[in-house]
Amino acid sequence: MDSFTSFLCLCSIIFQSISLIEAQASLCRTTCGDIPINYPFGIDDGCGSPYYRHMLVCSNLGNLYLRTPSGRYPVHSISYSDPHILVTDPLMWNCRDGDHFRPTRPFSLDTSTPFTLSSQNDYLFFNCSKDYVIVEPKPIFCERFPDRCDSSCDSASYLCRHLPQCADALSASSCCSYYPKATESLRLMLRYCASYTSVYWKTVGSTTNSPYSQVPEYGIRVDFDVPVTTRCLQCQDPSKGSGTCGFDTQTHNFLCLCKEGNVTSYCKGHDISKHKRAGVIAVI
Repeated sequence: MDSFTSFLCLCSIIFQSISLIEAQASLCRTTCGDIPINYPFGIDDGCGSPYYRHMLVCSNLGNLYLRTPSGRYPVHSISYSDPHILVTDPLMWNCRDGDHFRPTRPFSLDTSTPFTLSSQNDYLFFNCSKDYVIVEPKPIFCERFPDRCDSSCDSASYLCRHLPQCADALSASSCCSYYPKATESLRLMLRYCASYTSVYWKTVGSTTNSPYSQVPEYGIRVDFDVPVTTRCLQCQDPSKGSGTCGFDTQTHNFLCLCKEGNVTSYCKGHDISKHKRAGVIAVI
């Protein structure tokens, strides 16, 4: 390797190091499009919790996506009071498809992350082969006690009989409801069914006791945990400087991100300059 090539490599390393410092010292973006980005998430590296690093991606057009092992999915909304993300899968069946079924893929989550598929999701499968899938109506008590029922696909499902937003979309196709307990069982179902879709139960109004407090909508609800720590609470405390919780991108150690730089505790009353990393400049 000649001296010029070595210099270019050194400059590249220095540039990446300085970019990393600037990313950690700057304020994290708090929105992507019209979706708020709060702790534990971050769309800039070093922001939020390291447990959710690289999980959300904000495109140049302001569209937010959730990354999973099965692909990137558009994020419809994020709730922090009732922690969950609503995503859509463009390859899933929708009302416009009717009796025409497009190739699809099974949605999956990385089990090593704090994400979980919500129990408020229902899955509808279409044109399943009865040679491989048990398709039959389930007793009505199965809706309240699903663990007491077998693993058949319910052909008498309420959602099959009342498809959200398009009750008459299917004219020559069968429908049944089944909740896969693992990604592998979902793959098996799609091997013997033409397509599927996910419906989540959206809470409306201020009460959850009413039988009409939830309405079905298409989409996938993904629940998440918020890892709350004392250091993060102190960092965010307005009386201590209203910092932003983040982490060192190399060590994953906690950092409180402040306007003037980064500290390991909270912004107000600390000599932040001591925690700034110095950049290196190569001179020939």
